[in-house]
Amino acid sequence: MSKFISILMSAVLALCLLTVRAEAKAASVRLEPEVALGAFTGLVEEHLAGILRTEKAIAASPEAKSARWDAVQPMLDRFAQDLPTDATVWFMMPDGSYYSTAKGGLTDQNLKDRSYFPKLVAGQEVLGELVISKSTGQRSIIVAVPVVASGKVVAAVGVSVDAVKLAELVESRMTLPENAYFYALDANTKVTLHRYQARTFKTVSEIGNESLGDAFKVVMGKERGVFNYSLDGKKMASIFQKSPALGWYFFIAQQCK
Repeated sequence: MSKFISILMSAVLALCLLTVRAEAKAASVRLEPEVALGAFTGLVEEHLAGILRTEKAIAASPEAKSARWDAVQPMLDRFAQDLPTDATVWFMMPDGSYYSTAKGGLTDQNLKDRSYFPKLVAGQEVLGELVISKSTGQRSIIVAVPVVASGKVVAAVGVSVDAVKLAELVESRMTLPENAYFYALDANTKVTLHRYQARTFKTVSEIGNESLGDAFKVVMGKERGVFNYSLDGKKMASIFQKSPALGWYFFIAQQCK
């Protein structure tokens, strides 16, 4: 983060930094906004990037290229078991039908109506699409890659990451004061992740009001910065940055005194 933003953020949050007593150690927890923002962004980016790397390795395997579920299932089952967010791994056919580890085989659903379907069948990767999972009904973040054999897309390997579980993973790895929270927004101000689960997949306008949603859209015209706003009668100070990999905006916010 630039020196200007660092100085500005320090000034903005100077009156907002509160300490809370840590029950276990009787020590105070103090928010370091830039450190917290970097940790939050890095945790999410690396988790999703790690999934993408594994998917690519699986997609390059003879088992996946065979486009046969019985051949690739053992590999996908192991992959699903290794994911800390209890994610569902799926294997899609070019017609949109798919198998999933959650189902243990072919599902009765089809992914042809998903916004990311054309990308996959065109040979493109998908990273960070938001959907309600057809297999589990969970609020999910999609990470998927095509499987190409003899120059043709013969299948796709995908993971539906439970957004709530991912937020819980972030929460477990970070130490934030009670009056601070993390959240991420997509380009349409839809909440992709939030410390408070009830806000996940809602827009800023739905959480606050239309004018607040418009204010977020304006500030998100920048790659990074600081943003003060009011929500539910509380004054908030936040710091944010855009993730080039995901196109999301990551925020660390804290209630002012």
